[in-house]
Amino acid sequence: MIDKKEIGDILSDYDEDNLTIGVLCSHSALQLVHGAKREGFRTLGICLKERERAYKSFPLASPDEFLILSDFSEILKLEHQRRMREENTVILPHGSFVEYVGPRNLVDRFRVPMFGNRASLEWEGDRGKQREWLKKAGVRVPKLYERPSKIDGKVFVKFAGAKGGRGFFVADSKASFEEGLEKRIEDGKISRQDAEKANIQEFVPGVRYYPHYFYSLLDDRGAKVRGGAIELLGMDRRIEPIDESYRGLPNVPSEFFDYTVTGNEPLVIREKLLVDLIRMATGVVETSKELFPPGIIGPFCLETIYHPERGFTVFEISGRIVAGTNLYPEGSPYSPYLFEEPMSTGRRIAREIKDGVKKGRLGEILY
Repeated sequence: MIDKKEIGDILSDYDEDNLTIGVLCSHSALQLVHGAKREGFRTLGICLKERERAYKSFPLASPDEFLILSDFSEILKLEHQRRMREENTVILPHGSFVEYVGPRNLVDRFRVPMFGNRASLEWEGDRGKQREWLKKAGVRVPKLYERPSKIDGKVFVKFAGAKGGRGFFVADSKASFEEGLEKRIEDGKISRQDAEKANIQEFVPGVRYYPHYFYSLLDDRGAKVRGGAIELLGMDRRIEPIDESYRGLPNVPSEFFDYTVTGNEPLVIREKLLVDLIRMATGVVETSKELFPPGIIGPFCLETIYHPERGFTVFEISGRIVAGTNLYPEGSPYSPYLFEEPMSTGRRIAREIKDGVKKGRLGEILY
């Protein structure tokens, strides 16, 4: 892993009064660029040629300049990394950035300062480590099946990486598990390597809630946590083809049984349940400080299911901005209780970087 001191040495050569915010053109790039521009930053879009026109179609969220690549992995080329450093670039990572470039590459080969703690990539990307993190944080997690032969009820089968639910499926026996794997390999939705690392979780009934948090080291307006504060900036529910399965009744076509995320819906939660959401986030942040100091920094999301009798079950954590935040470019139903101005998660990241410069603490929030 690239040492934080090495990134600090690179940052020491930066002109902090002339930073460039770099974003890979996918996932939540429009929101991130829009927020960075609102905070007065120059912006750089790392973009595939076929996407450039689309991103130029939204002038208030279009990067000031583009770095055009034929494949996103080309960002690892030394010439591109050198250019970004020369332009005082700070990268804002998101799910597509991690998936396309690769968490291992970002940890070992990408020598451009990124917002947040890149050490969190190892804990977020490894489902075993992620489960350890969540359990130590004191939150309920689904039962895990180590082997398909142990399946004794309905299970949810997932795969590593930010795949947006692609290839995920439900099974209820070893036979249906193996059949599901083979079908998805044949359809090209997963690889043999993905199949070997399949994660088999208990299927948890309930309502899905995806709260969007921001942990700040520089501002104390949210829920106080050792060394900073947690802000609840929004919430969403993800839209998947399976949600429309009722339209195929009584004989539901197999195409409906697809968990690929295709969009997001805004929502608010029953107010008394905010107590649980803040409690869980506090445990996650405090535990991260112990597992990978200084812990998680900036945006993160707990992917939860709520059942009136069982409470919240957290089945995954995203240690970065999630696409559900795109619902709120002008702020969510929760952000006005924290800020007296429109505040998206994208703008909140840019504000934290600006505050880091003002307070001489930029190095604490970049790695």
